[in-house]
Amino acid sequence: MSQQPQVMGTETEMLPLFQARTRELQRRLEDEGIDILLITHADSIYYYSAYWGDLGLEFGRPTILAVASNGDVTLITAGSETLMAQAMTWVDDLAFYSDGVGEEWRDPLKKALGNNPGNLRIATERNSIPAVISNYLNETVGTNLTNGTPIIADMRMIKSPEELNMVRQAGQVAVAMGIAGRDSMAVGVPEYEVSIACMNAGTRKAAEIIAAEDQQSLMSPMIHNLQAIQSGKYTSYTHLHPRVKKLEYGDPVYMCFCSITHFKQLKIGYDREYFVGCVEDEIARIYNTAIEAQAASLREMRPGAIAEDVHKAADDVYQAAGFAPSYRTGRALGFSSLEEPQLKYGDKTPLRPGMVFAVDGGITVPDVFGARVGDTVIVTDDGIEIATEHPRDLLVV
Repeated sequence: MSQQPQVMGTETEMLPLFQARTRELQRRLEDEGIDILLITHADSIYYYSAYWGDLGLEFGRPTILAVASNGDVTLITAGSETLMAQAMTWVDDLAFYSDGVGEEWRDPLKKALGNNPGNLRIATERNSIPAVISNYLNETVGTNLTNGTPIIADMRMIKSPEELNMVRQAGQVAVAMGIAGRDSMAVGVPEYEVSIACMNAGTRKAAEIIAAEDQQSLMSPMIHNLQAIQSGKYTSYTHLHPRVKKLEYGDPVYMCFCSITHFKQLKIGYDREYFVGCVEDEIARIYNTAIEAQAASLREMRPGAIAEDVHKAADDVYQAAGFAPSYRTGRALGFSSLEEPQLKYGDKTPLRPGMVFAVDGGITVPDVFGARVGDTVIVTDDGIEIATEHPRDLLVV
């Protein structure tokens, strides 16, 4: 029986949530003595403004959200996106620019910074700000720039009830994709056909959810991007994209949905692997070890658990079976594919209710086999909830 979509309301009804986040950000900026934060990462811009554009620096058209601690908020974006911006965001001060007119995006940015930008304490997303914008700021305001990324990262670490519902919805989309991909597998089927089956199923599930909430939604249900799918010995390549290679008898087939299931701007973690026709005993042992490692991590996860201890729980399983972990056990996610904290050695962050992680099990035997499993996991008040719950046991199709 399929899970019914969670209805969350129209996009317009959700706008107060984005506005409230921004007001909380302004409060934090004031506490830190920061006059204005210039947000340039697309995911962060959406997190506060509810605006997403289809243009960016690859077209020479950056978008900037200028958030001042005094209450002012300005969204700077290309004039070609005017109608989209006006329909999407709660921000009233929309500053549009046109190619070749004046100094383009620099003109509204100057206005947002005011007459004496050198006297302001300005913050940016230091590690993700485009060089063209950081160079301009260095030339105009000098050394007063500080890093606002930790403030944003801390806010995004704990998801709101509305975000958690979206995570559950995205989980439904991912699971539907995995089922369709599995059901399409057979000897002679090209890898790319498996991915097409995934995309079709994901789009239909996303459309079902969105249509139940908002028939006028500007969010597209279309599942897109290149998926990671490999079969046979190429499962050890980890993130190879689907090719014209046809599935063979005895092939393992690995499907990763992390780069393709982008639902309502939200990112998901989900991986499943199946076997065509049969599976060799040693391959089965490796696969089951990856499953056991993920299960050990899931048992460790709860409020108060330390991030690196969750990773260690998996590492202990790998080492006992004669393997080493091939990558971190997990990463926080949300509107970005990588948020904080991470489930790896050195990260001593205590887990808290409302955190969301991609939690993986993985073993790589080069040019032989790659065992993979992954899920999106919500930390609850007393344990965890798996948003992508679906059988992980070894399955021959």
